Amino acid sequence: MENVTVSVILPVHNGAATIGRAIESALVQKVPLEVIIVDDGSTDDLGGALAKYANLPQFRCLHNEKNLGVAASRNRGVEAARGDYIAFLDADDWWEPGKLAAQLQVMRRKNVVLSCTGRELMHADGSSTGRSIPVQERITYRALLYHNCINCSSVLIRADVAREFPMEHDETHEDYIMWLRILKKYGEAAGLPRPYLKYRMAANSKSGSKLHSAGMTYRVYRYMGYGPLSSLFFFASYALHGVWKYAGAGRLSRKA
Repeated sequence: MENVTVSVILPVHNGAATIGRAIESALVQKVPLEVIIVDDGSTDDLGGALAKYANLPQFRCLHNEKNLGVAASRNRGVEAARGDYIAFLDADDWWEPGKLAAQLQVMRRKNVVLSCTGRELMHADGSSTGRSIPVQERITYRALLYHNCINCSSVLIRADVAREFPMEHDETHEDYIMWLRILKKYGEAAGLPRPYLKYRMAANSKSGSKLHSAGMTYRVYRYMGYGPLSSLFFFASYALHGVWKYAGAGRLSRKA
């Protein structure tokens, strides 16, 4: 394809049951785009779920020879992308129409390299929990230290910046590290409060154990160069924000 504005990077491991909805939500966006699936060693019927899209000119599928993890899979998609911007989307999430166009408009107007949107929390079966989480319209590095308000499936980022700061440390919150590094250099991100992202809550996920997730978050601050005391301070704020964000959403765990 020529004149691709946005490359949608969609990593998947055994997501045949949900990936169709994610792909469809990308294809209805009114911007020139390509959808890059990165199959991270799936063993389910992913091929069957993707067959209907195989001949679309804006569709590509990359296959990892072995399971590499979500960070490496997203990075592989970014390297293969032809668009000026990168949008990340998980295989069990989906978007409202108009999401990418709204983000492009805001990013160009504010001259920022990254934007994100609010999200509506969905049950595992795709029904709404009735709870949405907005974002501030201006997100600074300092504010992001206190809590990660940027959800990966809502992000639109300039492609050259995504390649400058690839995702690392898959054993922790690799996306949070990426956002922090970007804002530390580029200053701020733009937030669209509207819940353009439909974010499916999962009972079993990378950060399903609260204790395990706490350790992952603490390590983010250590990777960013903060000492033990500062890291504990930022983590305490992060934890308090987490309690508020997911109050009322039921006993569901948060995906990475």
